[in-house]
Amino acid sequence: MIVFEKPKSLADIPFHYCPGCTHGIIHRLVAEAIDELGIEGKCIGVAPVGCAVMAYDYFTCDMVEAAHGRAPAVATGMKRALPENIIFTYQGDGDLASIGMAETVHAATRNENITIIFVNNAIYGMTGGQMAPTSLPGQVTQTSPYGRDVKTQGYPVKVAELLSALDGPEYIERVAVNNVKHVKAAKTAIKKALANQTTGKRNSMAEVIYT
Repeated sequence: MIVFEKPKSLADIPFHYCPGCTHGIIHRLVAEAIDELGIEGKCIGVAPVGCAVMAYDYFTCDMVEAAHGRAPAVATGMKRALPENIIFTYQGDGDLASIGMAETVHAATRNENITIIFVNNAIYGMTGGQMAPTSLPGQVTQTSPYGRDVKTQGYPVKVAELLSALDGPEYIERVAVNNVKHVKAAKTAIKKALANQTTGKRNSMAEVIYT
């Protein structure tokens, strides 16, 4: 009896992520969702610039690399050219909520039939001396050693709340992967966000928090 096995949509390649990073968990959840939905052959992912820049190495479905922050625009073009395919982006908070905020908001406003998997760890994992747009008040990180002072730097961007105020998106859910219960809920959200492309519900986003 097989209790657990590697998802078929996940390549047999060691991850390059730092120890303790849960990108690997989220990759597995995405791959499991692709397997269970049976969409690997028609699924296309868009990799960002940032920690997940090499995501194209880890999924066995087709993958496309996008310029920094432009994954929703690339996904939009692919979905319009290939409407029968399942198109998803896999983006961090620097890519999606900083340089790519305009692309994210306008794709949501247009109600594009794509899925955005937003991996939000509230830090810039690759850029020194810079605070992420989602860094929390008082949060001290290696790239923002003094933390966020709301008096001078304002409050973090709440992406899910921002997009939910628009008329476009039909499904937005914030989940986490910091314990078993939350990991299961995250998988359900990711699977639903992908499945919505086949059921007429458009513009879905699963925001995964892993701080």
